Amino acid sequence: MARHVPYDDPGSPDLRSPWRYLWWLVRMQRWRVLAGAWWGSLWMCGLIVPPYLIARAVEVGLRGGDRAGLVWWCGALVVVAGLLALVGVARHRTMTLVRTDASLRTAQVVVRHVTRLGGVVRRKVSTGELTYLQSGDTARIAHALTSTGPGVGAVVAYVVTAVLLVRISPLVAVVVLLGVPVLAVVTGPVLRRLHGVEAGYRQSQGELSSRAGDIVAGLKVLSGIGGKPAFAERFERKSREVLRDGYRVSVWLSWVQALTWGLPALFLAVVTWIVARMAVTGAVSIEEMLAVYLYVTTLIVPVSFFMEGADAIPRALVSARRVVEILRLRPESDVDDAPVLDVKTGALTVVVSANATAAREAVDRLPGVVADNDDYLFAGSVRDAVSVAEHGDGELERAIWAAAAVDVVEALPDGLDSHLESQGRNVSGGQRQRLRLVRALLSEPDLLVLVEPTSALDAVTEAAVARRVKEQRQGRTTVVVSSSPLWIGQADQTVFLEGDR
Repeated sequence: MARHVPYDDPGSPDLRSPWRYLWWLVRMQRWRVLAGAWWGSLWMCGLIVPPYLIARAVEVGLRGGDRAGLVWWCGALVVVAGLLALVGVARHRTMTLVRTDASLRTAQVVVRHVTRLGGVVRRKVSTGELTYLQSGDTARIAHALTSTGPGVGAVVAYVVTAVLLVRISPLVAVVVLLGVPVLAVVTGPVLRRLHGVEAGYRQSQGELSSRAGDIVAGLKVLSGIGGKPAFAERFERKSREVLRDGYRVSVWLSWVQALTWGLPALFLAVVTWIVARMAVTGAVSIEEMLAVYLYVTTLIVPVSFFMEGADAIPRALVSARRVVEILRLRPESDVDDAPVLDVKTGALTVVVSANATAAREAVDRLPGVVADNDDYLFAGSVRDAVSVAEHGDGELERAIWAAAAVDVVEALPDGLDSHLESQGRNVSGGQRQRLRLVRALLSEPDLLVLVEPTSALDAVTEAAVARRVKEQRQGRTTVVVSSSPLWIGQADQTVFLEGDR
């Protein structure tokens, strides 16, 4: 059966270290990675063939005066160029699939884990941090997997080129073999400095994104208390800090790019000077000098991949470390003293507590879907905000009825196709609450936890919701955090929390 991305089950990542997480991404698509290494090696080594053919065309056709030989070698060059183009396409296509798989698999495991954690995420990770992780960190991790294809090919091509150069001049071969380690020594400190300033820039971006989200979410409150100017000034100050960090990253990035392109060119110049001196003294022939020049020119491609990998892999490790930290979060991480709820399977349990925080911490430990009044409502049609394509009209109608939201839908100008603003700002608090409840019921989890699902509703509507939710969830486990007697009246089990008992 063909495998599709995203996967129904993205797998269980190795969280022992960032290195092991990256290696897990490789293992999950090992055959594709091996194919990328094969095409990358074939393409890189194939780049060495044109210099050989050109050298033969010069030696046989031009210097030897053999026109037929010249045509033959030139024809072979054209054929090889065409084959290299095809191999290059296969390499690029395979590595695109490798990067896409790594990016989407990372996104899947993070989203799956965050969904399982529920409220713990809000206390441990900011919205901006999660946003940057999904947009920036996943891309860096995916880019680092390029080293498994062209990176492997660069190593193979480097060794093959060195062997060919030994046949012409051992001195030139030694210079080439030592060239890449020297480049690494020179660029290493600059890369480390770049990665350091990038880490600070990444953190600043996450903080700024979180602050922007908080301001937008609380804009109405800020307007009411006259706090907009103060928050705007703080946002501007933080923006200037992020801009300053961005300039620092740009400075060091420009140095890295200059070294990435400049040092290989300098390397080529040194080798060319050495072999030219050898040609003058007669140590090598003109054809051999031309071959060396073309070999080393071609070698700039794998050298560039070496330097790109030296830059990409440390960045990916930083991003992978953050992914691993989030995936290591557990519901018990900061609620070790919270009471443990023992709920009946297939029943409606109502949790009552004078301490709302204690009740929330208790239900956070349950391995189910937690829905409360802070859950985000996305902008778009009402239908898209509460359901997904897999939900049929019948399922949607039953959930709307159970949440007593029929009048909400009917009051909107276009019904389910009406536009809903972000966080449902164009509907009332009670209507938002019922739309969130519709979405929670449509998820149909084995264990559903509802935190104060009817706090903004009148008694008549609340009674209808309590009765219908119990009917809708018949046979499945439902936990409701509420002190309302209307919910308690429907409960199969009631749990009163007092302190840690």
